[in-house]
Amino acid sequence: MKLKRLLTARPYLWFQLYWVVYLIWFFGLDWLIEEPKYIIHSPLDDLIPFCEWFFIPYCSWFFLLAGVTALLWWNDTEAYKKLCLMMFSGMTFCLIVYMIWPNGLQLRPDMEALGRQNLGTFVMGLLWGADDANNVCPSIHCQSSAAMALAFAKSKFGQQKPALRWVAWIWAALICASTVFTKQHSVIDIICGVALVLPWYVVLYCRPKQKAL
Repeated sequence: MKLKRLLTARPYLWFQLYWVVYLIWFFGLDWLIEEPKYIIHSPLDDLIPFCEWFFIPYCSWFFLLAGVTALLWWNDTEAYKKLCLMMFSGMTFCLIVYMIWPNGLQLRPDMEALGRQNLGTFVMGLLWGADDANNVCPSIHCQSSAAMALAFAKSKFGQQKPALRWVAWIWAALICASTVFTKQHSVIDIICGVALVLPWYVVLYCRPKQKAL
């Protein structure tokens, strides 16, 4: 009964069922598309060194996702709904792009050629082994991070906690930076991923407020 009252007071938790669809879709594409037809590359990518320690902000995406989603679901239902709309629609768009425009990267360095072994290289080896350099543009990591930071900053909870708003933006920026320093993404992937959030900013947060009668 307590769970029923909780879900009644704070509905829309079922939105999280999208993750089942997403994971099946994403890993299905990763399994089906072994050789991307289009290689993403920018000259800026060659100027960005590989730094294995950026695996920390890269993997912290999971904590940002869980934290922001839980906080908004608990404290601000409208902000939670906006987050789900921005994030899940953008992720769906990315998956559709991967289907019709299979793309990938050729940026990952040879671990043996690096000449060093540490915790960072070990973790990155695991990440690269589990995640092929396919289906990268737009970056879902960056798209979802930008959506989370924006939804949190504009939420009632975030408006009351200006310091935490900065934490959310800086955290999201570090995650985006980590995608290129770990050679998981190109600069182009970041730009395209973040760009997917901009239309929703206009639609959801730039509408003129109605004047009271």
